[in-house]
Amino acid sequence: MLSFQQARQAILDHVTKLGVERVGLLEATGRIVAEDIVAPWGLPFWDNSAMDGFAVRHADCSTGGTLTISGYIPAGGESNDPVAPGTAMRIMTGAPIPPGADAVVPFEETTEKGDQVTIHGVVKKGDHIRVQAEDICCGEHILSAGSLLRPAEIGLLATFNKVIVPVYRRPRVAILATGDELVEPGTSPSSSQIINCNSFAVAAALKEIGAEPVILGIARDNRESHLQKISEGLKADALITSAGVSAGDRDLVRDILEELGVESVFWKIDIKPGRPTAFATLGSKPIFSLPGNPVSTMITFEEFVKPALLKMMGHTSVLQPTVRATLRDGIKKKSGRTQFMRVHVTIENGRYTATTSGDQNTGILKTMIRANGLAILPAPPDHIQAGEQVDVQLIGSTYA
Repeated sequence: MLSFQQARQAILDHVTKLGVERVGLLEATGRIVAEDIVAPWGLPFWDNSAMDGFAVRHADCSTGGTLTISGYIPAGGESNDPVAPGTAMRIMTGAPIPPGADAVVPFEETTEKGDQVTIHGVVKKGDHIRVQAEDICCGEHILSAGSLLRPAEIGLLATFNKVIVPVYRRPRVAILATGDELVEPGTSPSSSQIINCNSFAVAAALKEIGAEPVILGIARDNRESHLQKISEGLKADALITSAGVSAGDRDLVRDILEELGVESVFWKIDIKPGRPTAFATLGSKPIFSLPGNPVSTMITFEEFVKPALLKMMGHTSVLQPTVRATLRDGIKKKSGRTQFMRVHVTIENGRYTATTSGDQNTGILKTMIRANGLAILPAPPDHIQAGEQVDVQLIGSTYA
């Protein structure tokens, strides 16, 4: 049986980036750019004013000196008339610096009367001027392939008129729940039925990281239903199943996958919860078979599926960050297995503290709502005392 680290590495070793597509600027938000982007010109494009004020020759300016106002340059305007000695030109933020001027004096540092302006304070050459290409030079690499396109990157691309952007494709991920006991949300369940929450939790997790969920419904506990649903799911870029991977006589997922030519990579991981997790491939297509208990499904998605899909989407950093946190609660655990404990993390006196989010039974959904971290408890020992420090993986955010 593989350890936690071995299983995650095996999955990452089997997945590759998807193809590249070119999309509109807003559609690229949250995506990973697939090519280096080079600045076609310098930024700023020309010397311009950083303030509303007066464009002047600094040599003309002495504290209390008075200059004649010779013109006006609004934002979006321009002037080929030079600033002559003894004059000043009214200028707005972003307007190009006129010939002859080498400084801008903000309005609040002047007194204006008629066509005269009095300068208060010392004026230095270059004051309040944004110099051409001081931010970015023509030909400079502004984004490297593999960068996450956040609002700042989108704004930079817009600045350089990049309205179509090469990004890695979003995966279409099929989701299949299995079991005769399941009914869909909106149905009134009988005393022996369970509402299918796993498909919607997984679909929401997929949308959160930018993948495209395809909900297939429920495969009933017979060969025909499993064969039809799984065959449909294998048309997507990846397939996630929940339940049906244990050793029961109705656990058909692995048998049907084998019948369809899927190659098993592993079945079972030395972890709790999530021991019966399986991973397989069909060519380069990954298939994740997750346990049926809702908490197990969400935790194994977080630990194994999410990093793989992020890699497929071009992310260079696919693992959630971990912090060292002090446990408030002692815990007994099964010796020999890595255990994931749902915790709520806070910062107290500059240090992380982790408190259990409640009953760790894998059917207790509210503990996932209360949790913002997973304490990763190593295989040995079988007991961790309150006050000890452990690694806690923060959950709920995507990192590129």
